[in-house]
Amino acid sequence: MPVRRMDINRIPFIGAYAFCNDKIVLFPKNVHLHPDESSILGVPAVYTLISKSPLLGILLAGNSNAIVCSEFFELEEEEKIREVGVELHHIPGKLTSFGNLVLANDYGAIVSPEFPDKTVKLLEKALQVKVVKSTIAGRPYVGSLGVATNKGVLLHPEVKEEEMKIIEKTLQVPADVGTACGGVSFLGICIIANSRGAVTGSTTTGPELGRIESSLGLME
Repeated sequence: MPVRRMDINRIPFIGAYAFCNDKIVLFPKNVHLHPDESSILGVPAVYTLISKSPLLGILLAGNSNAIVCSEFFELEEEEKIREVGVELHHIPGKLTSFGNLVLANDYGAIVSPEFPDKTVKLLEKALQVKVVKSTIAGRPYVGSLGVATNKGVLLHPEVKEEEMKIIEKTLQVPADVGTACGGVSFLGICIIANSRGAVTGSTTTGPELGRIESSLGLME
């Protein structure tokens, strides 16, 4: 099944604790997963912490080219991550919760308008894609309000039409709207996904699963 429900230590907001792209999935250390759960997304799993924090999904962002985080953080198991061909870039600046502020795939990236232009240029160089500032539903924390893959992007239900057009043009995939974890519109903390599959919290309903599957191009 390309979309599966799963919690991390009984917490359904898996997107706050895990990160994935088309090359790797990162889970926090001391998380107990069934052996086949770590292979849901069809990529190697690495268990790590960022500056001793398990909040990988909030503090990390990226695509298959690179993972980005604040210069103030250190990611454990960095060598294992580089072994699969994903670079790690530490970006200077005051903003630190990159997972909340960046929505990216391998074709483009949407970032918070709060990033200065010099940071946008650094992100473009690291991720090797065009980076565009935008909001989602009028809010700047775009990474927490959507989830993107190389097949589709699922967004907060209140996304504006003009915002959706910008996102579709930048990420070069179709966009849709929905919720997860029983009505939660902050999709970035509820879902991790790549081109092969998606994982969402156990409280996600059947209709929500269907929308995630269709929007991210995961229909079997």
